Amino acid sequence: MSENTTMQILTPHVYWAQRHGEIYLRVELSDAKNLDISLQEKTLQFRAQGHGAKGDNEYKFSLEFLKAVRPEIDHKSTQRQVDIKIKKQEERWWDRLTLQEKKPLFLAPDFDRWLDESDAEMELQAKEGEKINRISLESRVRKNPYLGLKKGYLFMYNLVQFLGFSWIFVNMTVRLFILGQDSFYDTFHTTADMMYFCQMMAVIEVVNPLLGLVKTGFFPAMIQVAGRNVVLFVIFGSLEQMQNKPVVFFVFYLWSAIEIFRYPFYMLACIGTEWKLLTWLRYSLWIPLYPLGVVAEAVAVIQSLAIFDETRLFSLPLPAVLGHSLSFSYTLQLYLVLMFLGLFINFRHLYKQRRRRYRSRKRKVH
Repeated sequence: MSENTTMQILTPHVYWAQRHGEIYLRVELSDAKNLDISLQEKTLQFRAQGHGAKGDNEYKFSLEFLKAVRPEIDHKSTQRQVDIKIKKQEERWWDRLTLQEKKPLFLAPDFDRWLDESDAEMELQAKEGEKINRISLESRVRKNPYLGLKKGYLFMYNLVQFLGFSWIFVNMTVRLFILGQDSFYDTFHTTADMMYFCQMMAVIEVVNPLLGLVKTGFFPAMIQVAGRNVVLFVIFGSLEQMQNKPVVFFVFYLWSAIEIFRYPFYMLACIGTEWKLLTWLRYSLWIPLYPLGVVAEAVAVIQSLAIFDETRLFSLPLPAVLGHSLSFSYTLQLYLVLMFLGLFINFRHLYKQRRRRYRSRKRKVH
């Protein structure tokens, strides 16, 4: 048995994380008393009485840092732990915490605070940006007197779209519970007017990026709006034979299921408010629903091909030597290919948005 064990002086669990200018240590010692923390050159000495992994005992440890640190120590003792903050002598990223390459057994990364170097740089830039924003808030408001008008316009637009798609979603859900599968066949006649309104309004989402009103990209918005409007106006709106098919139900239901979470998220963003559950739903529900929506749209296009061949609607007249006309179905077959290309582009765009929102933290040993 070691001398430390005999004297009941034990080593606590210590968790660490860093930023460019600071080191954070979390000592797993509850109800700590008689704290003795000292910093000499690059060596930290810690001793305290408290409840740790081996019960109520005296615990101590020492760390020799990789590089020089400032002599001042900022620490806070709570009922659960002791938090220590140490400032680096130079603001730079360390490859590891300790001078010795092999880390002590009691030391581990604090994944609650852990960021890799690139994430820490982004956090630092964000903090500096917030500081600048706070300082220049009044001047920015004076320079942009239309900021309130812009936010009001965006809030009202998202509110109207939210109410429209909510009406469609609730209407279809209630009819599904009451009528069962019979509701599949008259979806278009009961909800088409509201869907026409919402999708015509959605054209604004293509215009807003061009006017600089939102930071969303122009092409992802154009792909989604144009794709939906082709299905709604060309496939469903112009072909009565398509309006009684069950595929209309699935297309409308998947569209509205996505939008009833997307639009309120943007509404709250206009007033600087966030609900974590709503944020998670906005950045997660599209993963299954968006591809399913595109598949439903593709089924609608495929089902319409034979109808366009038969009715010759939208056919392109050709010279007599080439035939009477070129069926619009050939255009739709090309559109099917573009539809899945658009799915890839938008899926990649949405995935990047989600990754930026929930950046994965790389776990490093040191």
